Amino acid sequence: MCQNCNDPTHVPDVADRSRRNLILAGAGLAAAPFLAAPATAADAQQPSPAPTPTGPFETRAYGAASKTSPVRPLSIKRRAVGPNDVLIDVHYCGICHSDIHQVRDEWYGIMTTQWPSVPGHEMTGVVRAVGANVTRFQVGNTCGVGCMVNSCGECANCKAGLEQHCLTPSKQVFTYNSPDPVLGGHTYGGWSEQIVVPEKFVLKVPRTVDQAAFAPLLCAGVTTFSPIRRWDIEAGTKVGVVGLGGLGHIAVKLAVSRGAEVTVFTTTPAKISEAKRLGAADAVLSTDAAAMQRLAGQLDILLVTIPQSYSVNPYLGVLRVAGTLVNIGNMMNLDDVNGAMLVFGRKNIGSSLIGGLAETQQTIDYCAARNIKPEIELIRPDQINEAMDRVKDKSVRYRFVIDLRAGRA
Repeated sequence: MCQNCNDPTHVPDVADRSRRNLILAGAGLAAAPFLAAPATAADAQQPSPAPTPTGPFETRAYGAASKTSPVRPLSIKRRAVGPNDVLIDVHYCGICHSDIHQVRDEWYGIMTTQWPSVPGHEMTGVVRAVGANVTRFQVGNTCGVGCMVNSCGECANCKAGLEQHCLTPSKQVFTYNSPDPVLGGHTYGGWSEQIVVPEKFVLKVPRTVDQAAFAPLLCAGVTTFSPIRRWDIEAGTKVGVVGLGGLGHIAVKLAVSRGAEVTVFTTTPAKISEAKRLGAADAVLSTDAAAMQRLAGQLDILLVTIPQSYSVNPYLGVLRVAGTLVNIGNMMNLDDVNGAMLVFGRKNIGSSLIGGLAETQQTIDYCAARNIKPEIELIRPDQINEAMDRVKDKSVRYRFVIDLRAGRA
């Protein structure tokens, strides 16, 4: 069995065989120990990588200088690899709607954007180097990084595997637009060619899966799988998915995989048939009053993936008594919440924020075991601005993923 991906059919590359043979030892390197970085077999056709850095280093990234600026190539600084760190060559990174919110400063006052902004928190790539204390990864392993790159690790929430709800804000570090505790300034995300991350916040991605398609699982996947598990969505559950975009389409796949009966609500007529292709039992236009009335009181739970403020009342109407609306896409206000509809229907409004490290790993493993993967459009870095426009006009099917290697050519 391969210790890198737990795949009994996979034979490790020579590059994976011996960590001991690769450690750079010696007192002179104690402050920043590394592993050497031979290429993996999967990357044999790629251009030879630059030498592994031995201190803070510059890497190419893609970001914006202001909320009105286009995304352009730029150079950012990454910290030296410490003893507990992993240096990753980022191969793929998704474009999440929250990336657009932040690069356009649409969450001002909630998560005000710092400039320059380099988004990206759905990364897969290959380990280039590891610090001397790292035990879970070797050079050449495939891996992923999601929405967080550190937390206090000591509070009750962190110990419970809820690092996204760390109770020590000064030690909670999101992948981008958070204070950088090492270099100062703020963190930069995965729209970049390399990143340095503490080992604990690096996820294992099996080498055998589609690395580009699995990147969105690091945010969209766990964001939808977490509430599916928390609210016990399974065989016999009637679940509604509101919005069929990057989050919604994978929510449909995951809920169907657990035996749930799924109804999709969309504002795009063309997505009615697409929802059924993805496995939904039913799909309706949320603007169709007759269709909404037909579904009144029918559903146990709603997963609402709408990425901005929306009117809640129409969706409360399709819930059964004691049903729950779970908000997973909107960070702004919820509009038109009718207290009487909640009280007389004993209905609930819940929410969910990504997932902790263990739950993110479970999402990856669950999808790998069942061949569930997001549907993506793979783009070059020079197509990011066009892609962001297409996310906003709902024409993407269903998640853009940037091929960072295309920018190296």
